Amino acid sequence: MIPASAPHRPPRRPWAWAWLFGASQLAVIALWWGLGWRIGLAALLLSHGLMIWATLRPQSRLFSPVLSRLNGDRREVWLTIDDGPSADTLAMLDLLDAHGAKATFFLVGRRAAAQPELVREIARRGHDIGNHSHSHPAAWFWALPPRRMAAEVADAQATLTALTGRAPRWFRAVVGMANPFVAAALRRHGLARVAWSARGFDAVAADPQRVLARIESNLAPGAIVLMHEGAGHGRNVETMRLLLERLDELGYRCTLPQPI
Repeated sequence: MIPASAPHRPPRRPWAWAWLFGASQLAVIALWWGLGWRIGLAALLLSHGLMIWATLRPQSRLFSPVLSRLNGDRREVWLTIDDGPSADTLAMLDLLDAHGAKATFFLVGRRAAAQPELVREIARRGHDIGNHSHSHPAAWFWALPPRRMAAEVADAQATLTALTGRAPRWFRAVVGMANPFVAAALRRHGLARVAWSARGFDAVAADPQRVLARIESNLAPGAIVLMHEGAGHGRNVETMRLLLERLDELGYRCTLPQPI
């Protein structure tokens, strides 16, 4: 069976948002001057609110293209696993092997450098590796300035490329946030941003059954499923086992999409 396809679209105009935002602020000034402060203030709040919304929403396309699901209507899903490598990695690889499933591991550069054997094992078993930043600044990724953002992407890209001999093609933003300055860094390295369409909050939820129910409620052909490894509650492997069993029952295949 030919696997589903996924548009690989690194940003082409990474600063287009800045020109649009600048134009919006000129419009705000004109409205404030011509129609009074009430209208001007409303326009100001609206323009800034749009920027905040676009930053915090994982599927927002204001700053760069983002992939949220696969093309095609076959019962195939793209299983993605964030935050590794970790103590869970080998167990997850064994589960994937047992179910004939493939996944993309979005790895943190600093963690990869500390456990290079796990990174190589992921690649050896035929899974894909994506860029998930170098230090995983979960609290501040949304607000990183341009230079820091460039370093987060570049350092992880260099580390993962050196360990596997192959440059990652996909990028998963930390906590999914779409920092305005990420687009320029992605364009520089030919990376396309990936979000998701099905998630269970397994990074924080310790009940595998509830996680599975949330994911299943959004399952559909072409879904991008978000999972995690190494969470503090220690139940990611158990959750992955239940998910893979349920996907088998429902007739879904975990595949690595072909970029187009």
